[in-house]
Amino acid sequence: MLQIIRERWRQGFKTGKFPKEEPILPPRFRGLPNFSEDCPSGCGKACETRCPFSACRQVDGRLVLDLGRCLFCADCPACPHGRITFGRDYRLAVRKREDLLYSGGEYPLAQPLEPARLKLFGRSLKLRQVSAGGCNGCEADCNVLGTLVFDLGRFGIQFVASPRHADGLLLTGPVTENMRGAVLDTYEAMPAPKIVIATGACGINGGPFLHSSEVSRGDDPVLPVDLYIPGCPPHPYTILDGLLRLLGRR
Repeated sequence: MLQIIRERWRQGFKTGKFPKEEPILPPRFRGLPNFSEDCPSGCGKACETRCPFSACRQVDGRLVLDLGRCLFCADCPACPHGRITFGRDYRLAVRKREDLLYSGGEYPLAQPLEPARLKLFGRSLKLRQVSAGGCNGCEADCNVLGTLVFDLGRFGIQFVASPRHADGLLLTGPVTENMRGAVLDTYEAMPAPKIVIATGACGINGGPFLHSSEVSRGDDPVLPVDLYIPGCPPHPYTILDGLLRLLGRR
């Protein structure tokens, strides 16, 4: 017992100080994109055909990147002129699908729930997570939020085993046809009022499976979404920041 106490004393306090202190992210982290310049004349909208996930397009000479489709490729293949790079800003969650269409400048971060639901969920939020055909990337980053480094429970947010105990549904994966019924059944089993959170590129818009007949084109055609958390997968701090913003804690 003394050895256990001594070891715990040596390890110290492991839980991060987020959101009081900004997190230290790894050098390879890819966050909010940067656009170095406007598109050059004669570009011919090359980005629209080069992006394998149809995330990039040119509108009036400016790049527009759909963060709901973007997989945050390290060396973005879309712009042949190298005008797309990724910054360090992990804050990516938004409330509206159209807010994910980013062309530079100020990014419209997620706003809190309306007062009625915020009063109910602001201090205690129970989530049922459903993997609707995901690769386990987003699922793993949601799972790690329960570790002592992030300690999701200290914010009053917990994952629960039954939809009947849940206030919200956190969806990952592109919603395959085989999982569509399970997603709808889970949503119906949750008591009202309830929220839906679409996590990752697959959950938001189908990801790399966008054009497959076996998946839904994101959660919008299936359920009304209250929070979009882009990424492939989104960093745990991106997920946590989005949840706290939804609850008016950021």
